[in-house]
Amino acid sequence: MNETMQPKVEMRGISKSFPGVQANDCVDLVLHRGEVLALLGENGAGKSTLMNILCGLYRPDEGEILIDGKPASIHSPRDAQKYGIGMVHQNFKLVDSMTVLENIILGLEQEPFIIDLKKVRDALLALSERYHLKVDPSASIWQLSVGEQQRVEILKLLYRNAEILILDEPTAVLTPQESRELARVVHAMREEGKAAIFITHKMEEVMEFSDRVMVLRKGKVVAEARTADTNPQELARMMVGREILFSIEKKPFNPGPVVLSLDHVSALGDRGLPALRDVSLSLRAGEILGIAGVAGNGQRELAEVITGLRKSTSGTITIDGKNMTNATPLQIIREGVAHIPQDRASVGAVGDLSVADNLAMKQYRNKPLAAGIFLLPARILNMARALIEKFSIATPTPRTQVKFLSGGNIQKTILAREIGAVRTVMVAVYPSRGLDVGATEAVRKQLVAQRDAGLGVILFSEDIDELLQVSDRIAVLFEGKIMGIFDADKADIDRIGMLMAGMAEEEAV
Repeated sequence: MNETMQPKVEMRGISKSFPGVQANDCVDLVLHRGEVLALLGENGAGKSTLMNILCGLYRPDEGEILIDGKPASIHSPRDAQKYGIGMVHQNFKLVDSMTVLENIILGLEQEPFIIDLKKVRDALLALSERYHLKVDPSASIWQLSVGEQQRVEILKLLYRNAEILILDEPTAVLTPQESRELARVVHAMREEGKAAIFITHKMEEVMEFSDRVMVLRKGKVVAEARTADTNPQELARMMVGREILFSIEKKPFNPGPVVLSLDHVSALGDRGLPALRDVSLSLRAGEILGIAGVAGNGQRELAEVITGLRKSTSGTITIDGKNMTNATPLQIIREGVAHIPQDRASVGAVGDLSVADNLAMKQYRNKPLAAGIFLLPARILNMARALIEKFSIATPTPRTQVKFLSGGNIQKTILAREIGAVRTVMVAVYPSRGLDVGATEAVRKQLVAQRDAGLGVILFSEDIDELLQVSDRIAVLFEGKIMGIFDADKADIDRIGMLMAGMAEEEAV
């Protein structure tokens, strides 16, 4: 990278506010050709807002944008696309009812009136093969896992030949191997003179992906550095203003009775094909059982079968000694099972309801939040204020609609609600996905605290380091089958990775 050359992008004095929130406060950003810039900050620091301005989703209250030294008028994503700017968002911009292929070409002006779908399909498959982003072009978006939808978003930008690639937590749903493939894509773009801005909370990825780092805190730039001149501990301290513990202390493993048991359970996926195949596992009180696997290998279906959101086709599910096979979600909730879903935007929270109402969703039927059939709003607000403080949820007021919070603070809201309701089993599906290092530390501590309090925790994660650090035992899923279950302190990343790739356990040892 030549820092003396004309910057590719300049953002000068960018400010943006929302009701009760100053998201960006006079931010300056410079991005050169052939450079990868890492944008760091806590959840709600203003990173996504700043990038949404650059890609045309928001308009700044103040400031200007220059592309190649000339003022740029970016009023919409279509305008941004004309400048070669493309963004992969945390909350995907896909049409669920359309196929992968249809989403790829949606809105493209350069396509002819009658589109040669075979030509587009061949080009998409070539990109998919080249970058190891496997996806079925004919599948509808609603049928895909979150990880597969992320791949579609990346392929959509690659198909559009973006010159400036903005990646907002792109590896949150990728395995370590897929993350390395994405790193190669970004580095290849850099070699071609293209530029990228990479929003992430994973410090190892900052060190691997970026040339330079910019840190935001409360909407302002608080630090900038060359990546080679810093380290993960220093970056974490700049982000949150304190030291971050990169290891979690927990009490010795002392499991109690079985609180969740699956015996030869099978289930179908959304496309009517087998998604779980003869799964047997058990979870004990005072235990964290980690579930590892590449996205799309049955994790979502397993979580949904346990929580009553999906019917099993065979087998038995027992919760706290009771047969709960194909019980309704409400029956599962009444058995004290809590669920942090993988899709926080459409399943975990209701965006048009307030933070307080979202926090009350699991307990509104009972005292002290209700008296018979009547809700007690004052008590709901008092409970919400206590949880907002305890879990450090950044919201203007408890009455603020959840859709106005950052992704990380929506996740904190869901976590606070579910921890408040759990009595037996916590089903946590990617609970730290998209969270900054401080919030991730807090989430992991909360899960360990539930385990130490005698609850059973089943933790789905694609972060192998997280599984090794937090779990007592780890089970690996591949194509809906359990490839192996073993003690976390006897496992390593290579072994788990090989099992995730489908290698038999005796081969992976």
